[in-house]
Amino acid sequence: MLSFTGALKVYLAVQPQDMRKNFNGLSALVSDHLQLDPHQGALYVFTNRTHNRIKILFWDGTGLWVASKRLEKGRFSWPHPSTKDRVSISLTPEALAMLTDGIDLKSASMRPWYEREK
Repeated sequence: MLSFTGALKVYLAVQPQDMRKNFNGLSALVSDHLQLDPHQGALYVFTNRTHNRIKILFWDGTGLWVASKRLEKGRFSWPHPSTKDRVSISLTPEALAMLTDGIDLKSASMRPWYEREK
């Protein structure tokens, strides 16, 4: 489980990205595509076309972190922007935690793949 403070800014890239990108490629996406500074201390979240993988880029003041998650089954419920011309969506850290834990943010319900075996 990921845990972040409430003051942390989180930006989701709306369009799917190439998940082969790593530190430099994701940093360039933040600068060029999202028009944001990758060194401002926010989380930048990317997904692939099938929404079964995510990557998170984060600057901690000393270097870049890249975290990734691949679902074995199911898809992340990727939010849609309120207008078509937006390239990113700002989320709260709590909403990011819900997204990565399998909560459909639109209906606030768990996705079927999230059900864990006991």
